[in-house]
Amino acid sequence: MKFEKSITIDWVKEFVKPKKIIGSIDKEITGINEVHKITDGDITFVNVAKYYDKTFESDAAIVLINEETAEQEGKLLFVCDDPAGEFIKLSKHFRPFESASKAISDSAEIGEGTIIQPNVFVGNHVKIGKNCIIHPGVSIYDHSIIGDNVIIQSNTVIGGDAFYFIRRNGKKLLYDKLENTGRTIIHDDVEIGACCTIDKGASGDTIIGAGSKFDNYIHIGHGTVVGRNCLFAAQVGVAGKVNIGNNVILYGQVGVSKDLDIGDNTIVLAKSGVGKSLPGGKVWFGIPVQDAKDKMEELVWVKRIPELWDKMKNGLEFDD
Repeated sequence: MKFEKSITIDWVKEFVKPKKIIGSIDKEITGINEVHKITDGDITFVNVAKYYDKTFESDAAIVLINEETAEQEGKLLFVCDDPAGEFIKLSKHFRPFESASKAISDSAEIGEGTIIQPNVFVGNHVKIGKNCIIHPGVSIYDHSIIGDNVIIQSNTVIGGDAFYFIRRNGKKLLYDKLENTGRTIIHDDVEIGACCTIDKGASGDTIIGAGSKFDNYIHIGHGTVVGRNCLFAAQVGVAGKVNIGNNVILYGQVGVSKDLDIGDNTIVLAKSGVGKSLPGGKVWFGIPVQDAKDKMEELVWVKRIPELWDKMKNGLEFDD
């Protein structure tokens, strides 16, 4: 999330009240982001040692951290007892929850020619472009942005909260919710089917590229970026922070794990499980996913196992 106006280091220092400050920088602070979405001038946090290097290599300006470490060039380290808790407090401050008092918020912007059917909810600070059709039962949460010529079918939810929780050992509640400061952005000429859920980013944005088409019952996790002209069939589930290229086709019930990259012009056949990043321009199939041609050949041999077993028991020769 980028702030509307930059803030000073002194302001952050006063708000967080760190136990110790390591390093020095001379810049204004322009945003807040978790480690996967950091941009120049951001505040972020880290409380797990295995993520220290990734955080230190990022463009973060201020790092809320749980232990003292060596000074890092270009960064201020704020040592805190609870970096995640301080980050959550900052998130609530800069993107507080706003309750709704009516079905279509007065702060929403709706473009010329757009049709909003009955029983649609449009939240605070939502922007909807021209010539869209939003069907009954759709909910569009705060700060979502929708382009021109977009169609959203009934009972879909745009911009719901990220499924992002921080494990807290030793507390009554085992998980703390990471308050969301991100948005959902849907570009022009997208069509989204019924009963889909597209979550907002935890701190960055979830983005659906222009011309992409989604069938019914599809879930897109927080911070995922889908490219242009993608086609997703029913019951596809994509986890958080996935980067999907242009012209990608995911057939029915494909599942994609978090933090992966899927290249342009990829096709994944139905009921496949994607647990690794995929280069573009190929067809994939299986659980776990593999080259579709290799998987089909494997299935042919699997079907021959009873025949081959009988031949082995009877001492017969095998065919090629």
